[in-house]
Amino acid sequence: MSNARAVVMGLAAASIVAIAAPAAGAEKIADYTGAQAYQRFCASCHGKTGTGDGPVAASLKSQVPDLTLLSRRRAGQFPVALVRRVIDGTEIKAPHGTREMPVWGREFYAAQGADEEARWATSGLLDRLVDYVASIQK
Repeated sequence: MSNARAVVMGLAAASIVAIAAPAAGAEKIADYTGAQAYQRFCASCHGKTGTGDGPVAASLKSQVPDLTLLSRRRAGQFPVALVRRVIDGTEIKAPHGTREMPVWGREFYAAQGADEEARWATSGLLDRLVDYVASIQK
């Protein structure tokens, strides 16, 4: 494994550990706004503004997509369902090869617990994250 790939894997693992074991008194991730969730979980690869220029992007095998152009690429229609499926891991895009992007939906659910209330809270977080990505369209 190359050093760059090891760093990426380490960052992803650290993020997952941070989700699963928050510090005492830490804010629950289900309470995050879409912007907060994006900055914590997405900006390292997609960049602070969503253009694909995050600090980890250069070390990945596949090009990180510019999230601000999703609507433009689809005749002005933001692909809400597709974006949600990619974030929660239920859709893997074939050109990406193996899945380098963490499956955040599974991690969010695990961090919140297995009960029905936790699942609804996590679903709301995913909705807010998708709404945030929709809000940064050019």
